[in-house]
Amino acid sequence: MAKVIFVSGPCGTGKSTFADAYARYMVNKTGKTMYVIHGDDFHEGFVEPENKGDFFVNGEASDKVLWEDILKFNWDCMMDTADRVLKKGIDVVIDYIIEDEMPRVKALAAANNADFVYIVLTASEDEIERRIRARGDFDLIERAKFLKRKLEAMPENAGHIYDNTCKSVEESILEIDVNDYLI
Repeated sequence: MAKVIFVSGPCGTGKSTFADAYARYMVNKTGKTMYVIHGDDFHEGFVEPENKGDFFVNGEASDKVLWEDILKFNWDCMMDTADRVLKKGIDVVIDYIIEDEMPRVKALAAANNADFVYIVLTASEDEIERRIRARGDFDLIERAKFLKRKLEAMPENAGHIYDNTCKSVEESILEIDVNDYLI
């Protein structure tokens, strides 16, 4: 049975790093191929003017893509790609933030008779801020702290939260038993 291993959490908690390292760990352990989807890769496909206000057509900003449209596109791409991978019997690891999309991921797993493993990474606010500052994404600090509080308060995340404050990715991989995170 294939698995959907979804790694959620606020910015700065190491979702992408964990997803890559976990997939490599499992491939080395089992010899079974895995496929990793980084949701941010789809978002980064949109190349837009830095200051959209400088580009006007008939007095209106041209080629404006709303965040809601980008988010929907990201989710459509992730779910379509994961569906294709699961249909081949290959486990898929996805890293992105789940806010309201849990039913969509559950439906994907059910449609492919796949196990659904859900891990929400978190860390202390100080640790998140330190990590974000280290990579130079200062504008994400407040959003990350907001998401941390929101995700930790969501009832559907209870029992799926893993705090990796002061832990290496290797320690996290060895501590997380995916069977404890099954939906």
